[in-house]
Amino acid sequence: MSKNPHEEEVLGKAYDNRLMKRLLAFLKPYRPQVALAVLVLLVASMSDIAGPFLTKIAIDDYMAVGDYDGLLLICAVFLFALVLEFLFQYLQVYLVNWIGQKAMFDMRVQTFGHLQKMSVRYFDKNPVGRLVTRVTTDVASLHQMLSSGAVAIFGDIFKLAGIVIVLLVLNWKLALVTFSVLPLLFYATFLFKKVVRDIYRQIRIRIARINSFLQENISGIAVVQLFGREQKHHAKFDKLNGEHLDAFLKTILYYATFYPVVRLISSVAVALIIWYGGGRIVAETLTFGALVAFIQYAEMFFRPIMDLSEKYNIMQAAMASSERIFNLVDKDVEPGTHRAPSATARASGEIEFKNVWFAYNDDDYVLRDISFRVRAGEKVAFVGATGSGKTTLMNLLLRFYEIERGEILVDGVNIKEENVQALRQSFGMVLQDVFIFDGSIARNIRLQQEDISAEQVERAAADVNALPFVSRLAQGFDHPVLERGKGLSVGQRQLLSFARALAFDPPILILDEATSSVDTETELLIQDALEHLMRGRTSLVVAHRLSTIQNSDRIIVLHKGEIREMGTHQELLTRDGIYRKLYQLQYASQERLEVA
Repeated sequence: MSKNPHEEEVLGKAYDNRLMKRLLAFLKPYRPQVALAVLVLLVASMSDIAGPFLTKIAIDDYMAVGDYDGLLLICAVFLFALVLEFLFQYLQVYLVNWIGQKAMFDMRVQTFGHLQKMSVRYFDKNPVGRLVTRVTTDVASLHQMLSSGAVAIFGDIFKLAGIVIVLLVLNWKLALVTFSVLPLLFYATFLFKKVVRDIYRQIRIRIARINSFLQENISGIAVVQLFGREQKHHAKFDKLNGEHLDAFLKTILYYATFYPVVRLISSVAVALIIWYGGGRIVAETLTFGALVAFIQYAEMFFRPIMDLSEKYNIMQAAMASSERIFNLVDKDVEPGTHRAPSATARASGEIEFKNVWFAYNDDDYVLRDISFRVRAGEKVAFVGATGSGKTTLMNLLLRFYEIERGEILVDGVNIKEENVQALRQSFGMVLQDVFIFDGSIARNIRLQQEDISAEQVERAAADVNALPFVSRLAQGFDHPVLERGKGLSVGQRQLLSFARALAFDPPILILDEATSSVDTETELLIQDALEHLMRGRTSLVVAHRLSTIQNSDRIIVLHKGEIREMGTHQELLTRDGIYRKLYQLQYASQERLEVA
């Protein structure tokens, strides 16, 4: 995780050559369209520049001598130039946005694909909101740069270069008079850019705070309402919103000052043109048409400069966004992702841990020298106090995390030598916290695995006794499920997770506190189904409720990251150890509840 708690607020350079090269790499598949867009941009700029020059010709060559036919001809040429400019500007806008959208599509796909391969440890250290921002807001910022920033800057460069050339050709002395105000303009622009950059950073800081507060408040709205914190939270939001407003009002003040200043400077340039050019007309060294063209070019020349600060902010935000995106895609993916899957038969389900050590942070080990073996088809339960390492064992087996020392073998093969996706296909896992996706009941069982038929989906639901409640739904297996399973009870969501695991027919089942959220009646319904379905499969069961694991082939007792006891339910009860104490505590608690 970044050491900077306000990573979203940091602004980078307005231009970074290294980042720009990587961005341009996304345009390589569309090189013909890019070349066409540049050509169209050049023609559109030249068509725009042609207007004042045609005005000069119309005044000097036709109006001055009363040539009406020639004036009609030059008007037709002017109209043609306007139509040409319209068409090429239309093509330019369409092409630039088309290329930008295609490039951003590719970037989103690459970024999301990379996220899919990241280890669970990475997601433990990076907030979900920040990662979502990478794929959405940051990518959108880059499209804005391509369509409104970088391309517009190139168009302005073409236009400004063309105007300078035309002015120097028309009258180089008057051109120098026109350019005499540029140092003042550049200084005003630089000063404005510096001030606005700081204000722009403040706006990003404040909008980040607003987003963070909104996310937290909406996610915890039940707690907010339960404890009557609405007014307090409203007051805090009002304060955050007011700070954002104050920062934004400052930008309005600076923009309201900058644009009139630039306008004033451009008016001074026009005044100098009229003063010096008027004198040259009197001296008959300059035509009236040339003077009019100079005035028009001056207006045209200062217009893109007025937008320079806004383009600067767009480029700056895009560079910062691209740096954050590339920092993500440069992160190492999950180990074993690149390894090609081996063509092996269905796993038999034999598992062995050999002297396994693991720590989430440095040398703070949560598992110490763990060794045990699970035979194929065996049902093994893991018990222990919270934090003893039960769930961590399952996460290591699935390679959500990498061990520091030791080996984990599946069917005698070190899991580090296997493709991680192929390895996980051998497992079905049911967690205490069930995640239900937006979609139908059937989609949540098969998870878009199209080779799982409707009959298999229904059979899996029936095996875990989920079919009765699904049948009562209006659309059955096609019934739409809201985000995170809203509208379904905790027990119903748990039953769907059982059906999901069983539909994939895995050789190894992992049940991590899988029945802890199910009421007693529902638990009784699924116990027989679980016993039947575990037959012939290797089953690893993590449970706090010892009543659910008494018929396990073996029970492994963990305490502070170490295996302290191992045996059957009856064997462990005969010892005066941790398991017996846990059992007695739960039995006593149950008796008190029954008495109450």
